[in-house]
Amino acid sequence: MTAYAPGGALVSNVEVTATTVQRGDIIQLGGHALRVRDLFQLPQGAKQLVFESGELLTIHARTRLVAVRMLRRR
Repeated sequence: MTAYAPGGALVSNVEVTATTVQRGDIIQLGGHALRVRDLFQLPQGAKQLVFESGELLTIHARTRLVAVRMLRRR
């Protein structure tokens, strides 16, 4: 699903894994929307996500989450 966010940005809900998560993705955890600031590769395909709030989340290679992603205009 794609939609326009306030300000005219095009956003999409996407399923992300440790392989596909990107900086800038917004993931909702525990009722809080958290934007990915940085990520680090860990052994066995896992990744550690660093959110703008400073919180950390480590996801396994097979973890699936839903994120909101800003789409770039072409």
